[in-house]
Formats: sequence, structure tokens, C-alpha cells
Amino acid sequence: MALDPGLLEILACPDDKGPLRYFAEENILYNPRQGITYPIKDGIPVLLTSESTSLNEEERQRLDQLAGHETGSPSSED
Repeated sequence: MALDPGLLEILACPDDKGPLRYFAEENILYNPRQGITYPIKDGIPVLLTSESTSLNEEERQRLDQLAGHETGSPSSED
């Protein structure tokens, strides 16, 4: 289930208040500034720092590369 584009425009990281990148196929929201992801469970973003996952450098690079290939998503830009 994809998140509503209007919702994606207003979602922000609860820690640094910056925009998040959405990866629908992985059910995550990604903060590239901090290298963390937030899960999406049953179509609901779980924006709790206690639920975030810190990524290693390899995983950050993979997501950054994927985000570079996305077009038209308002949440895919910093």
C-alpha cells in the first residue's frame, strides 16, 4: 500500500525535522542526513526514534543510489 502523496509532503523526521525519502517497495522512510530509517507498518508511518534503524555505510549508499533514480516524488528531495 503506497502512502498518500499529500502525506509524504508533510512528513518529517521527528529528530531533525527534515524531509524523509519514501521507499514504497521496502516500506520505509529514510533520513539521509542521519542514516536512519523509519518503518511503515500496515500503511502507517511509525515516526518514533525508538523504532528507527541506523544504517551502515553500505546500506546508506544503496538507498542514496536508489533515491537518485526516483523522479517526481516530493519526498525524494532534500
